[in-house]
Amino acid sequence: MSDPATSDFVIARQKMVDGQVRTSDVTDQRVIDAMLTVPREVFVPGDRTAMAYLDLDLDVGDNRFLQKPVVVARLLQAAEVRPTDTVLVVGCASGYTAALAARLAERVVATDPDAALVARARTALDKLGLTGVAVAVARVAEGDAAQAPYDVIVLEGATEIVPDKLYRQLKEGGRLVGVFADGDVKRATLVTHSHDDFGSRILFDASARLLPGMQRTPEFVF
Repeated sequence: MSDPATSDFVIARQKMVDGQVRTSDVTDQRVIDAMLTVPREVFVPGDRTAMAYLDLDLDVGDNRFLQKPVVVARLLQAAEVRPTDTVLVVGCASGYTAALAARLAERVVATDPDAALVARARTALDKLGLTGVAVAVARVAEGDAAQAPYDVIVLEGATEIVPDKLYRQLKEGGRLVGVFADGDVKRATLVTHSHDDFGSRILFDASARLLPGMQRTPEFVF
């Protein structure tokens, strides 16, 4: 007999995909299948699992958040992750986006500055048998240069600064996707590496919480 709670989550996951993801121009079937397969509730604190599939940035503790499912889905679709790609997820929090990327790519590296969240991410990924994901403690803006270059880099949150060190960890033809904030305006953006240059293209307006260490330094006025 199936666990009623598990069945409820399966239904909620399907509703999330049908009501949030498909209706927001996400047509990449590989991304949709990943969203249907990865149980988001595994990456959420026990007292918030009932909120796992809501259309919101979900607090996973210590003022850290998983991005809205639709934002993650649209970013992954824009990144055009291939089965042979190596993906870096920075600010991975409890690991949900890294788990989705693991369904799309050959290898995933995930980093977060919070050691407790890194431990939770490892536990959740191990529970799902996703052995192709390496999770490490590192500042968001630093990425993981030791394992670079990457085909795709995903920001699990917003940045107010230009992440130059991350750009330099992209392969030729590599793509970085994330939400870039300029004041109150936040836009999902695709950055591509081509011939030692980095071009950017705005994808859509998006709300996202700022990642730690990615805030703009206030300017002092004398």
